[in-house]
Amino acid sequence: MAKRTEAGGPVRVGIGGWTYEPWRGAFYPADLPKARELAYAGSRLTAIEINGTFYRAQAPKSFAKWRDETPQNFVFAVKGHRAIVNKKNLAEAGETLDWFFKSGITELGDKLGPVLWQFAPFKKFDADDIAAFFALLPGEAGGLPVRHAVEVRHGSFCDPAFVALARQHGVAIVYADSDDYPAIADDTAGFVYARLMRTAEAEPAGYPAAALDQWAERARLWASGGAPADLPRVEEEAAAASGKPRPVYVFFIAGAKVRAPAAAEALIERLGSQMP
Repeated sequence: MAKRTEAGGPVRVGIGGWTYEPWRGAFYPADLPKARELAYAGSRLTAIEINGTFYRAQAPKSFAKWRDETPQNFVFAVKGHRAIVNKKNLAEAGETLDWFFKSGITELGDKLGPVLWQFAPFKKFDADDIAAFFALLPGEAGGLPVRHAVEVRHGSFCDPAFVALARQHGVAIVYADSDDYPAIADDTAGFVYARLMRTAEAEPAGYPAAALDQWAERARLWASGGAPADLPRVEEEAAAASGKPRPVYVFFIAGAKVRAPAAAEALIERLGSQMP
């Protein structure tokens, strides 16, 4: 069970994937066996986003192995398969969704975090299609509760109707700290999911110290049930924050990927007791 502090819910911070050759020597010790990379990452971070599930199905035994190689309070976010999110009509994704949730991800047990649905940059907002897709998303799988987050990459989603649909279905809109994709900080679910994509190789910790301080403050505010006033929203008048403690997931991904682990560790250090 993750700890909760008086200030709010747990904040989990991590990276996308754990196998990346340039991390050897920069994050992983040079002599660390490759088979020990996940265990090492799990000892330094508190979450990892599994990106491989976007490209191909993983064996149930792989999920079980990853579960067993990581600490008790560790959490995996799982990226939904491209065969689902790249459908022309998301309303027709029912069978593929059923296959995906029976493919083995429930072997993660209580380490199963949010499922991330990342739409392609060419996917435009269609209210009827998105509503039908959200209605298909299961609230449980294999006896485990399932939470959903959606990352949109087309400006047409900057629409109050999209925010309303996400809130109606309890789907978190991913906040993307990016130069390329819409930044939507509207509060729509009982958890927050952020993907920070501006790591720079010239910065030893990926982001400047002042920026990391700022993200730590935003994460604390999110975890307390609040909403950072300095992030862009679609709604002209933001919905009232719940004020209830909630989980927060922050992943450093894209940008200068070699710096992602250092950025995650730097944010974890700043958050201190807010961590699980």
